Amino acid sequence: MSQVAPLRDVAAGLPLVPGCYLFRDGQGKLLYVGKAKNLRRRVLSYFRPLESQPAKTRALLRDARRLEVILTGSEVEALILENSLVKRHRPRFNVLLRDDKNFPYLKLTMGEPFPRVVLVRRPRQDGNLYFGPYTPASVARRSLKMIARFFKVATCYESFDGSRRRPCLLYQMKQCLAPCVGYVQEAPYGEAVRHVRLFLEGRDKELAGELERRMAAASKALEYENAARYRDLLRAVAALNRRQAVAAVGLEDQDYFAMHREGNSASLAIFEMRAGLVQSRREFFFEGAGGEDEAFMEQALSRYYSVAPLVPGRVFVSTPPEGAGVLEEWLAGRRGQRVRIKCPRRGVHRQFMDTVLENARLAWESRFAADHNLGVAVHEALRETLGLAETPSRIEALDISHLAGRETVASVVVWEDGRPRRSEYRRLNIRSARPGDDYAAMEEAVARRYGRLVREKRRLPDLVLVDGGAGQLAAAQAALAKLGVGNLPVIALAKQREEIYLPGVKEPVELSTHDPVRHLVTRIRDEAHRFALAAHRRRRRRRTLTTELMQVRGIGRRRSRDLLQTFGSVEGVRRASQGRLMAVVGPVVAAAVRAHFSQERS
Repeated sequence: MSQVAPLRDVAAGLPLVPGCYLFRDGQGKLLYVGKAKNLRRRVLSYFRPLESQPAKTRALLRDARRLEVILTGSEVEALILENSLVKRHRPRFNVLLRDDKNFPYLKLTMGEPFPRVVLVRRPRQDGNLYFGPYTPASVARRSLKMIARFFKVATCYESFDGSRRRPCLLYQMKQCLAPCVGYVQEAPYGEAVRHVRLFLEGRDKELAGELERRMAAASKALEYENAARYRDLLRAVAALNRRQAVAAVGLEDQDYFAMHREGNSASLAIFEMRAGLVQSRREFFFEGAGGEDEAFMEQALSRYYSVAPLVPGRVFVSTPPEGAGVLEEWLAGRRGQRVRIKCPRRGVHRQFMDTVLENARLAWESRFAADHNLGVAVHEALRETLGLAETPSRIEALDISHLAGRETVASVVVWEDGRPRRSEYRRLNIRSARPGDDYAAMEEAVARRYGRLVREKRRLPDLVLVDGGAGQLAAAQAALAKLGVGNLPVIALAKQREEIYLPGVKEPVELSTHDPVRHLVTRIRDEAHRFALAAHRRRRRRRTLTTELMQVRGIGRRRSRDLLQTFGSVEGVRRASQGRLMAVVGPVVAAAVRAHFSQERS
């Protein structure tokens, strides 16, 4: 990629400050917008060796011709600017939250004497209140009918200027107070509107309390017809509570984000909880979703809340996002109050997150089911291409990764029935191989992985795929032969030209770029590579964070780990109060931590 060199030169000269960076194609069209705390360091990371980059980054660099930056005063300002640019230009390589369709909202009009509730497809910043989106759309229509039946607030577009002389059929059915013909005064109608708002905001407990008080007052005043109406409203609210209650996760407003990814396709499920009840559920789908899960979640959160009408006090995620502290600060600015992003590990929030994760998995399967059907034919074609006796239903891929020859790690990914089994992925820290010796590292990884399966008499894969060429293939064969399973099918897939090396065949097999077998084995190999790189980045990040905290007097490795587990990041430790720090490391070290970061700011 000759066009990459000039971009790398530009990146090397960038300042070490926060800002946004923009990749453009030859015609000046915006391809990608990103934010950075340190522009030079972040942008230079795009120009590491291409084989270590996700497929999405490789595609971006293939099309990019220009690199621009916009400096900002802080990382939060960069995040705000990034969101603005993405919404305005919708760059091709950014994570964009696209629905299959526009799900409906309910609009409560606030700029007229007699507000009404109507169904709309797009919310606008016009001073009205919007509730939703509702999925499926039938929930919105059913809610609209309930509002008409029990609250009798107008649900039509009829003019209220006094020109109408007779009320419509809804009034005859006792499903409207008929403000269009002046049958109701503003005060009692306003009371009904207030009840509707409580109902739509999910504040059913508050609504029920008010209805009980009004029912008791009406009964005491011998207004039995009004008392009966409030009784019916109470029953309707109670019935709605029973239908919607999912888990006792608290009464605060909170959202749940769960991601399910297989290969380069992903689904994102979002559940909005209001007053302990599920108010809405949304699903988004992504193809070409390369990179780390943490970066994906960070972009998803920032895109979603840049347009969401309400930011809750707590956001629960299935994967911790990158830059959680910065996101919390930005969300707090939008909300006007503190916001916390959490990845639940236990308790009712973990249980509910499992439900949201299952929804994300089912959504993924329903959206990408056709890929699975196609996968059966592709696996059969793989059997024919490799000359295997049986169609491989379980494939395992191994990849070796290291940092300049140090900290060598092997990753093992499992592919079964056309789908990755992420719960069975494994990482192995290479112990005996000499640093930089990829062949010895592969032999050790294969020996340890399949030695354990043999000892525990567990199922062996139908095919082993190793990343590399003839040398890695020979190393894997040698390890399998020593274990007594030399007949286990094994192949190697080399980068660059994506050639397949087969045992006993001198020349590699080179498939056409459109061959589905090539796409399958490349996809599995890339998943192993992504998994290995993600492990390295996490280890490097943990080591960097731990080292920074260990500069504080009185903090060693154990206390550093305790602080990071409690506060999530160095930024979280920096913002923690004296009292919260004392609860973890005691008063003396807490004071040292505060002094260290105060000195850093000055």
